[in-house]
Amino acid sequence: MKNLQQMQQILKQVQQFQEQLQRQLDSLVVEVTAGGGMVTVKMNGQKQLVSVTIEREVFDSRDQEMLQDLILAAVNEAVRKVDEQTASQVGNIAGGLNFPGLT
Repeated sequence: MKNLQQMQQILKQVQQFQEQLQRQLDSLVVEVTAGGGMVTVKMNGQKQLVSVTIEREVFDSRDQEMLQDLILAAVNEAVRKVDEQTASQVGNIAGGLNFPGLT
């Protein structure tokens, strides 16, 4: 009977962990610039682009390849930052878990 209660407590903690992580991911937004601020992207915790801003001077140069490179660099960096912050948040939340009988 004690093992069943411990298992229920563990499952409850895991559910709370998932809910807290989901709330943090829902509120996470990273902003990254490339090319000295010529391109700025914002990405949420679900790795969806929220916005892309391109400075007019990029268009004035009519350098399509440069614009493509700047967008790629900014998006890739935003994905990396989301992954980094997600891992940090998982570690912070998981550190508070207490599994009786397992530690």
